Amino acid sequence: MKVWITIGLLILSNAFMTLAWYGHLKFSEWKWFSKLGLVAVVLISWGIALFEYCFQVPANRIGFKGHGGPFSLVELKVLQEVITLCVFMVFTVLVFRNETFRWNHLIGFLFLILAVFFVFKR
Repeated sequence: MKVWITIGLLILSNAFMTLAWYGHLKFSEWKWFSKLGLVAVVLISWGIALFEYCFQVPANRIGFKGHGGPFSLVELKVLQEVITLCVFMVFTVLVFRNETFRWNHLIGFLFLILAVFFVFKR
């Protein structure tokens, strides 16, 4: 159960992180948002990122073996990075429709899947 709770929290965390880091690039298409200065955009992104931490920290505590979870620290980090890239790709395809997904991206993701395989191999 802790495996799925950890993964779910990491997905939520990364959704907020992706929105905080890249959402402002799309939000700038909104008239009111495009008039904001860099400091305001940073503060808005920082506010969104707060929610990332509200999910990331519990995911790490629940998932870490040192707190009774199923994952080592390395496994947690690799899992988080793969989830980050998956969430980012979904966000990119859905929000930035002018971005293309090419064959070299697919090969890169296949290598990431191999990385996960080797990190989790006992």
